[in-house]
Amino acid sequence: MSLLDELNQLRTEALAAFSAAGDAKALEDARIKFIGANGRVKTLLGQLGKAPPDIKPQAGKLGNQIKNELEAAFESAKAANAAKGGVGGVATSAFDISEPLPVESRLSLGRRHPMTRTIDSLVDIFHALGFEIVEGPEIEDQRHNFDDLNIPADHPARDSFDTFFLSGNNQALLRSQTSTVQVRMMESRLPPLRVVAPGRVYRPDQIDATHHSTFHQIEGLYVDKNVSMADLKGTLKLFVGGLFGEDTKVRFRPSFFPFTEPSAELDCSCPACGGTACPVCKQTGWVEMGGCGMVDPAVFEAINSARGDNAYDPEVWSGFAFGFGIERLAMRRHGITDIRRFLENDMRFLRQL
Repeated sequence: MSLLDELNQLRTEALAAFSAAGDAKALEDARIKFIGANGRVKTLLGQLGKAPPDIKPQAGKLGNQIKNELEAAFESAKAANAAKGGVGGVATSAFDISEPLPVESRLSLGRRHPMTRTIDSLVDIFHALGFEIVEGPEIEDQRHNFDDLNIPADHPARDSFDTFFLSGNNQALLRSQTSTVQVRMMESRLPPLRVVAPGRVYRPDQIDATHHSTFHQIEGLYVDKNVSMADLKGTLKLFVGGLFGEDTKVRFRPSFFPFTEPSAELDCSCPACGGTACPVCKQTGWVEMGGCGMVDPAVFEAINSARGDNAYDPEVWSGFAFGFGIERLAMRRHGITDIRRFLENDMRFLRQL
């Protein structure tokens, strides 16, 4: 049975289980079995990295559709159970369910923060593309944050105006980029390597509508034999299509980053206007996504030096890397104009999303 057939069969079984659940316990058991943290959906999606290349994009898209469909079906079944069975779907005669609660007892339902939902969406897309999700420490040292990423000693990013240093000798710092996780992965693992690292980063920027002193990034790294710029472009085109829709256009503009060569900035057609020009894209039809490029051989040499071997021989291995600001992706996705809204915990704002 192909992976596509397994996904469709899983959908059929899960929908039947949700429909047949007669009470809250049976419904919760079905949820855990199919869409829980260790459920069958997650297990099956974890096999996408080993899927044949010709069906991998289709399987990834179908897997995400089924995941969303089953989550909606569970919520619908839960609401139906509660409506017919009283509190939690279990019949009770302890009180009149038609009697309004006192005002002080009425609790508003919670919901997941828009940043959490955005991160989960990004993780799902990259997971479907065969990337492993990894994490790293937020407190770092200069070697992981700068040296091994080919950032020279006189680079402005090392200045205290651009980095939060935590000690007098400037060794401990709050990471200014999630690229540090890529360094740690290469130090501890042998190639080939395909990972993405979402996480919080810190920079002493002046806070305004588009900048904050703490925000989130997601960085990706793919190292293998014969990896090319074409692989990078294809991967990011699939990512943008999964995030904003398959009709979204992408373009790459030449740029410079110390740890990639060649380097590029990735733009996509404006999600708000579809590329026809609007205030969101400043009438250009395009919005900037983030930076990317081929891993500079100097980074591989630094990794080899830290490992004490030649595991990442630049004559054998090549790779690409990319990085995006997650808040800015969420702003474009939801039409938000002020990054500060994500940290203000204003319930009026959160309820809109």
